[in-house]
Amino acid sequence: MTATTVPTVLTARALLLDMDGTLVNSDAVVERCWRRWAERHGLDADEVMQVVHGRQGYASMALLLPDRPMEHNHADNARMLAEETADLDGVVPVPGAPEFLASLAGLPHALVTSADVPLSTARMTAAGLPLPDLRITAESVGASKPDPEGFLKGAAELGVDPADCVVFEDSAAGIAAGRAAGMRVVGVGSRADFHDPDVVVRDLTQVRVENAVDAGLRLVIG
Repeated sequence: MTATTVPTVLTARALLLDMDGTLVNSDAVVERCWRRWAERHGLDADEVMQVVHGRQGYASMALLLPDRPMEHNHADNARMLAEETADLDGVVPVPGAPEFLASLAGLPHALVTSADVPLSTARMTAAGLPLPDLRITAESVGASKPDPEGFLKGAAELGVDPADCVVFEDSAAGIAAGRAAGMRVVGVGSRADFHDPDVVVRDLTQVRVENAVDAGLRLVIG
């Protein structure tokens, strides 16, 4: 699937938004931290980078080091989160993200991210983006994307049926989580292109949000 050129219209009662790669471009930090981690563990860094996007760190480590005890992954993940939170060099908004979030003021939406509270707060602040009132973070769930728990929890806290939610995601794990939650998915950026979301946009400049009042939200994409 390629980025849409013909306008598509979706209606929804709520939007559930991933952070990294969707609202915030943090690829430079992610690359630096995970390539150092790959080197420490004797793994091919390019192969590691194919796995880590969208998942919580411990879940990526469990896939990459399947014989390592999970408690080691959780401890390593805590160190990784601290390292990523301290490194904000190159963290910028995805094009269109400031305007997109501004258009959602007062409308039902939530951040659903694999980052924890300190990391998500640091990256959104570094990118100059407002934090949504409702945030489903790593601390909120027991399972990482591609498990749908985060998206289902976001819908439940907003009081919206999952089928009436639209997810914005960039990664394979995130798109799979949105689909498993029974939600429609707008893929953002080049990574999303390969994982068959309902529609793909280059960035958030291609999305316009309208308040359709009784009909909920109207998304004009393209």
